[in-house]
Amino acid sequence: MPISTGSLDRRQFLRASAASAGAALAATALSGCANSVGDDDGGGAGSGRTTLNVMTVENEWDKKTLKAAEAALGMRLNVIIADPTKLNAMLAAKNPPDVVRGFGATETAYFAARGLMTDLDPYFAKSDALKVSDLDPVNDVWRYDGEKQGAGPRYGMAKDYSQDQMFWYRTDLLDAAKLDQPSATEALSADAWLDMGKELVKRRLGKVKVYGLNATGMGAFSQLMGMTASAGGSLFAEDLATVDFSSPEALKALDWFLAYSRADIGPSPANPNPDGWDGPTYQAKRMAMSCNGYWFGGLVGADPKLADITRFAPAPQLGGNRVSPCFGATGFWMPRDAKNKDAAWKFFEWYFAGKPAQERAASGWGIPSLKSLHAQMPQGTAFQKQAFEVQQQELSHLSVLSFTPYAQQAALDGVLSKVLPGAIKSKTATGKVADELNSRMNEALAQGKELVG
Repeated sequence: MPISTGSLDRRQFLRASAASAGAALAATALSGCANSVGDDDGGGAGSGRTTLNVMTVENEWDKKTLKAAEAALGMRLNVIIADPTKLNAMLAAKNPPDVVRGFGATETAYFAARGLMTDLDPYFAKSDALKVSDLDPVNDVWRYDGEKQGAGPRYGMAKDYSQDQMFWYRTDLLDAAKLDQPSATEALSADAWLDMGKELVKRRLGKVKVYGLNATGMGAFSQLMGMTASAGGSLFAEDLATVDFSSPEALKALDWFLAYSRADIGPSPANPNPDGWDGPTYQAKRMAMSCNGYWFGGLVGADPKLADITRFAPAPQLGGNRVSPCFGATGFWMPRDAKNKDAAWKFFEWYFAGKPAQERAASGWGIPSLKSLHAQMPQGTAFQKQAFEVQQQELSHLSVLSFTPYAQQAALDGVLSKVLPGAIKSKTATGKVADELNSRMNEALAQGKELVG
């Protein structure tokens, strides 16, 4: 996996956080839900039961599952709904959650370079449940040595992962359009994929009724990173301090993305999906091809009728450098200033190697991050077997593309969301769009680098 990154320090992160209006006040206001360790088990003060503060997504556990988790761990889990502003305030106040859910591929360098993450190597060294030898290689995105991602201490672990530019398609819609199904082993060219999307789109009174294709994947910036890599280039400079959309490879990727958006065959920055994501759209037969990784099969497989007419395909390629990126590797990390690290590690062992990990592996909602759990990936139905076989073959092309530590992905996607809609509608020349993206993004990256000192 080609992985490298630059370096930052904690001082600048805290300065940036403090610059936010009312950051200190926000941290104080949050203290009621962010005490790192407590004796409150819901049964009164002084009961002696540990409280572990877990920042995660709202639907991580329902009430029944949360109760079972607390029973298994012998501690109370205080769920704090993930929010970047809230996290920054808590980190700045040195009163963070005990464990935080995040994206290893795009967030590790950002937080680790600022000294905000706990080195987990000593915990792995003593653990019987989590052995480094059993970790899927994708977990290296959670490592950072001060200069590059993929080496040095481990700061977190993926719960599961996918190769995020693969895609799913509905055979019923391809059959209706008299199109051949894509190969399960050979990657389509990006141009052929776009042509298929144009054939599959359905309109009524000038408006899209059925999307032919969604190529936005994990976000426009990620998509452009992957396509540029396939063309043999990189959006980021070697030191990850600047972007260059004007390189031949990046221009090719940007030109493709603008052509896709202007064709109006799928969601784009100029015309987002009203559903917010592909799931309900695909289920409702309003999307023929969806650019999502293996995890999407967990949704599809829950509906036997939908599974019967759904297939999985390799990541399309813009050029001759075949890549199949992972932009997530979602998991958990432990803040440096967390107050209850031993309890947090107990949570790690339970979540990543215990019953939850086994259930996730069997569900099809992602590739397990432990090699020993790969055999539990579902293969009981024809749909599951096809998806598994395609995924296994695709693993040899796994690519983790280096992400800058000088800005968060949301900020770069924010620049795209400001620049691309107007450029798409006005048919601005690709070169001019590239120049504007370079100017805006490099200004933000320069500010981040300047804070390093």
